Amino acid sequence: MFRNLLIVSLMAVMVIAAASGCSRKPGDEILIGIAGPMTGDQSKMGIDFKNGVQLAVDEWNAKGGVLGKKVVVSVEDDQHDPKQAVAIANKLVNDGVAGVVGHFNSSCSIPASNIYMDGGVPMITPATTNPEFTERGMWNVFRVCGRDDQQGKAAADFVTGTLGAKKVAVLHDKTTYGQGLAGQFKANLGPAVEVVYYGSIIQGDKDFKSVLTSIKSNPPDVLYFGGIYPEGGLLVKQAREVGLNSVLVGGDGIIDQKFIEIGGESAEGSYITFSPDPENIPTAKAFLDEYHKRYGQHGPYSVYAYDAANILLKAIDETGSTDGKAVAGHIRDGSFVGALGTVSFDSKGDNKVANYVIWQVKGGRFVQVTTL
Repeated sequence: MFRNLLIVSLMAVMVIAAASGCSRKPGDEILIGIAGPMTGDQSKMGIDFKNGVQLAVDEWNAKGGVLGKKVVVSVEDDQHDPKQAVAIANKLVNDGVAGVVGHFNSSCSIPASNIYMDGGVPMITPATTNPEFTERGMWNVFRVCGRDDQQGKAAADFVTGTLGAKKVAVLHDKTTYGQGLAGQFKANLGPAVEVVYYGSIIQGDKDFKSVLTSIKSNPPDVLYFGGIYPEGGLLVKQAREVGLNSVLVGGDGIIDQKFIEIGGESAEGSYITFSPDPENIPTAKAFLDEYHKRYGQHGPYSVYAYDAANILLKAIDETGSTDGKAVAGHIRDGSFVGALGTVSFDSKGDNKVANYVIWQVKGGRFVQVTTL
């Protein structure tokens, strides 16, 4: 009996010792979050985020980590749903993240940012473009990309100047991003252009022929769409099916190969506002080479997620702290050299240099057709 008790006791001690030696100790790690649509119809964008951040983290860990600690990533799926975004923001704060790279959708980033602020967590979005994100006087928010008032004007200038459009129809998907971008585009058209239609579709719907037929009754030179590629691809395809041959122009939400896959031949000739091609940026070469080797072709926001993660980790490293306000203050005051070049932020958290150019679908792929 005594012998059996002794054996049980020794085994218990060994289990406890093994658990103590093998379990992860939060104090030995720096945890950062990635938030975006990892599943569903916009998952391509979320996976691009994840890959870009993971590449940056792996490079830091290969050099010994940050502050002598391994960087660990928590990947969270907001399903491009604002309610889910708030739920995972609470989770990430409770998990003790030192910062968050995300979210993708403006409708997710804006409500989630309040949770991060209250939890003392800085967030850097690679892709949220709605101006409201940085217009609320929050200390913890930053964006590496540009804003919709910038790209809305770029699109309007191109449509009225280069394309010489006289009649324009405008559609949006009722989201914070899509409606905001469409509104900025419309506001910058000027009095010389007639807006023959301004309306909306519902994100997630598959049949837009009714609204497109209505637009066809007074056919515009340009059909502008504020939204994401799943609906954008269907819109351009169905427009051709009902005999509406207006040139499609859209924002950064549709610049992904998925748009071309969905739209097929009908996508040919469409124009999109986005930042300059990273293939033409010398500082992006090392990133692109490694990304392509690991993951294949990069997505539109892969490099933005990579730079956002590096900015966050460099700020932690240079401040010697994971205190959210100290890190955010350093990001706001600092200047960071990344794959996209030098990035610095204004007092709101906006990238001081965020340029938009025009891309076009040519030969089944996106090609940059204007320069700065």
